[in-house]
Amino acid sequence: MKKRPAPEAICLLGPTASGKTNICIELARHFPIEVISIDSALVYRHMDIGTAKPDREELSHCPHHLIDILNPNEHYSAAKFKLDAERLAHEIVMRDKIPVLSGGTMMYYKALKDGLNKLPERDFQIREAIDSEAKQYGWPHIHKNLRKIDPETAQRLSPNDSQRIQRAMEIFQITGKPMSKMLNESITNKDTLKTLDIALIPESRATLHKHIETRFKQMIVRGLIDEVVELKKNWNLSLDMPSMRCVGYRQVWEFLDGNYSKEVLIEKGSAATRQLAKRQLTWLRSFSIEHTVDPYAIDTRSYIQKILRAVQH
Repeated sequence: MKKRPAPEAICLLGPTASGKTNICIELARHFPIEVISIDSALVYRHMDIGTAKPDREELSHCPHHLIDILNPNEHYSAAKFKLDAERLAHEIVMRDKIPVLSGGTMMYYKALKDGLNKLPERDFQIREAIDSEAKQYGWPHIHKNLRKIDPETAQRLSPNDSQRIQRAMEIFQITGKPMSKMLNESITNKDTLKTLDIALIPESRATLHKHIETRFKQMIVRGLIDEVVELKKNWNLSLDMPSMRCVGYRQVWEFLDGNYSKEVLIEKGSAATRQLAKRQLTWLRSFSIEHTVDPYAIDTRSYIQKILRAVQH
């Protein structure tokens, strides 16, 4: 069977609160596009406010994919994203439209572009044992143990990054090999998409932080607390699940448990979002992306036009 030609697509990457959705809507006014979300939070149904999910009016301007495809108690992965994104991109091209992959989950982008290492599937018994130890001694203790067996991975993880610490420990217990070593081994499923990559990198970190704080306050006003109340009521969730690790949701959950006041909630939610943006920008600067724009430029039209010129080139 003849291999399908690789489609031309646009990748629009940027930290949280950098205006990616607005840019996609502007692009839709100039090109026949369909958006493929590169966002590990937007995949979940019933999580609209805290994920800054595009609303009905925004979605009416152009179709979006990989939004609202899972319940909050389900799991998604970079491997699944890669398969879904490639399939969707080819389908969009067959409709004579341009795929625009837009988002800030850099691990998904890296999987799409660089391929995937063959890592073992999740082992729930091992995960439960790791979680049990973490509940007794804390995640910094597990991180300390990880540093002994895989110092390279431990160095790049926060002592409280429970999800990634758990995965690294799990891989070692299944394979007997450090995750860092396995990640350096042969990669499969290299990039099959020819993409024009554009990175939104704010020159002013202070402006980004201001946008983050303003947006999180707006989420609280719009009903984020009630959204989490409904999630806790209607789904069998815990803070260890990927959906509740999303920035904002964990902080609201802890607020509802009486751990702190609404004022502290806003501080913690904003701080967690700033940390997310910092990690996203670190990833972005590690990629070789030709086109970069400042989303907070005074003249909004200037960076839209810069993107349009890059697309038309």
